[in-house]
Amino acid sequence: MNIKLSIYTALVLSLGWACNNPKQEQKEEAEAKEVEQEEISKVTPDVTTELVKHDTDDPAIWINPENPEESLIVGTDKGGDDGDGALFVFNLEGKILRDKTIENIARPNNVDIAYGLKLNGKATDIAVCTERYTNSLRIFSLPEMKPVDNGGIEIFKGEKLRGPMGISMYTDPATGNIYAIAGRKDGPKDGTYLWQYLLEDDGNGNVKGTLVRKFGSYAGREIEAIAVDSEKGYVYYSDEGVGVKKYYAHPDSSNVELALFGNGDLFTEDNEGISIYKHDDGTGYIIVSDQAANIFHFFTREGSEGNPHEHKLVKSLYASTLESDGNEVTNVAIGDKYPEGFFVAMSDDKTFQIYDWRKVKPEEDKATAQK
Repeated sequence: MNIKLSIYTALVLSLGWACNNPKQEQKEEAEAKEVEQEEISKVTPDVTTELVKHDTDDPAIWINPENPEESLIVGTDKGGDDGDGALFVFNLEGKILRDKTIENIARPNNVDIAYGLKLNGKATDIAVCTERYTNSLRIFSLPEMKPVDNGGIEIFKGEKLRGPMGISMYTDPATGNIYAIAGRKDGPKDGTYLWQYLLEDDGNGNVKGTLVRKFGSYAGREIEAIAVDSEKGYVYYSDEGVGVKKYYAHPDSSNVELALFGNGDLFTEDNEGISIYKHDDGTGYIIVSDQAANIFHFFTREGSEGNPHEHKLVKSLYASTLESDGNEVTNVAIGDKYPEGFFVAMSDDKTFQIYDWRKVKPEEDKATAQK
């Protein structure tokens, strides 16, 4: 009895000391964090782009259908306070293509790409970015990078809180209609934070935008990163400091939140850029930037067995990026260099970094590829 009592007393005293000793708690938390970090793989980029002028933010990938090796990366440079931002265009060696780069854009934040918008009866690929200082969308044809927007499409009309930031494109598989889904620097918390616009020919070969939907709850700091899975019909966005939220992408859908993941203590500070790696069988990965930690978290695209809205964490990856906001990924084979596609992410040193998908993909994906 005395021995048991002594052990019990020692245990109580030990627990009491640990609970009342902040330094000990901090030490244990730090040690636990070190163990977690050791389990996270680290990779370096295959290519780092040339420097932009001011401040990189978000990349998009245009796949050249005739020669994938001549595909392009379009990246935003937000510019300085005077609004001298730009859309920089790079080849896959990371070289800036000056003849395609668009300068003097007033604070471009995010950019995305859509394929086959009918303009003057011709299928036209487009790059769409938000221009925050003019509360507009800017649209350029690809690969020429010629403006097709009459100087910009004004969005969030009539709102006090505007400042567009995030942008992602949804193509309806049934009709081919193309929509832009835009977020903003700040907005209402009543479920109308995101606005969706149908993009179509204005009759003169330029693009017009028609508002078709308002949706999306907001509880964090801002909504910048948005990604759409057109094949599955879902849109994902980072409610920064809260988690990744999921809704239906079709404008006639309900505005019910389908999922919230990446919440809790997983992210160090802000959940940011989102991209989706797609397999033809409907599986794949939703990749989200843990901005402050320089980590990318990989979640199941297809959800879990029996629940398509349960997106489980399968991998965390240390990259060489700094404070990464935006990222993009493609599954298209690019010659011998990127036979399974590549991942590109913004880095806060005025560059974008390109990674061979084979280096960053989860182990389960590698096992599948070997079968």
